Amino acid sequence: LVSWPLLGLVLAPLLLLALVGLWFRQRGAVFRLAGLLALAAALLNPVFLDEEREALKSVVAVVVDRSQSQDIGERTKQTDEALAGLQQRLGRFKQFDVRVVEAGKSEAAEERTETRLFGALESAFRDVPPSRIGGAIMITDGEVHDAPAGTPDFNAPLHALITGNDQEKDRRIRFENAPRFGLVGKPLEMTYRVIGTNNEAGSIDVRVSVNGEQVSVERATIGQAMPLQVTIPGAGRNIVELAIDPEPDELTDTNNRAIALIDGIRENLRVLLVSGEPHAGERTWRNLLKSDASVDLVHFTILRPPEKQDGTPINELSLIAFPTRELFVEKIKDFDLIIFDRYQHRDVLPILYYDYIAEYVEKGGALLIAAGPEYA
Repeated sequence: LVSWPLLGLVLAPLLLLALVGLWFRQRGAVFRLAGLLALAAALLNPVFLDEEREALKSVVAVVVDRSQSQDIGERTKQTDEALAGLQQRLGRFKQFDVRVVEAGKSEAAEERTETRLFGALESAFRDVPPSRIGGAIMITDGEVHDAPAGTPDFNAPLHALITGNDQEKDRRIRFENAPRFGLVGKPLEMTYRVIGTNNEAGSIDVRVSVNGEQVSVERATIGQAMPLQVTIPGAGRNIVELAIDPEPDELTDTNNRAIALIDGIRENLRVLLVSGEPHAGERTWRNLLKSDASVDLVHFTILRPPEKQDGTPINELSLIAFPTRELFVEKIKDFDLIIFDRYQHRDVLPILYYDYIAEYVEKGGALLIAAGPEYA
């Protein structure tokens, strides 16, 4: 295509000559002017456009809360009725493309404990340009766990239809701060909160249990973060449970309990090493275990079985009798690990003591048997 400045530069002198010819009434001036205008029209290339446009629909998202809290009372029925009403009314507007997204509908119980409506809202508009976003409507009970801290990054109208009613009562308790690990036998600092309905005030008794046994009853102020000290009784996994009594006509008592899983660890590892017979690797065991300052080692080597007697008076022996009862009955709970190194049953330990060792392992103790096929 010829640019406008270039076209004007070419046609201006020709147009001027044609006008001068008309002014002086020269023969053929009219035809020259007509030809010049035809040439200009051809160079301008006029085009007639006939466009057909169709307006794109605005997308409206309806986010439906299907979490566990929506199963309480009449909330499921209210949700279904509200959804049906919205679909009917929004269907009257041809300029809207309605998308229904359900959040918290997973069959896994642990995934239904949290309501992530804003994540579902984002997925509904993932393939929609910002200019086509018309708005969103949420049908929920108001418990949303992924709500943004500030103003939502959503530049469109956002509405919420709240299920339930303002007369519902529901107390719940939760841990505010629960460490994952704690030293055995040492107080562990924790924090919890009892939450009431409609800014409820007052105080309430909280039952504290550790591994299924109630250890105390705390007095808590509703709505405030309360400190709690719990002593971890043993190594391994420990269950700390808080519980409050349900009030009359409460929606559910499921959230009247809170559970924290805490792994108990020992400040020092107490190890009992029993060597069945002297060998070169015995020194390796001692060096390995004594190299760590956090390991408390108790080591016994069985140098002579009970049935072996050589007539030496007891007061002249430099050996002591193997303290089986003291180690495997009275103090077995004090050890975190028992190692049998090349030990074989030679009437040193009565059969009954193996039951004590089995009970020790069942309660979380560790047992290591270092032996080869010759001791099987």
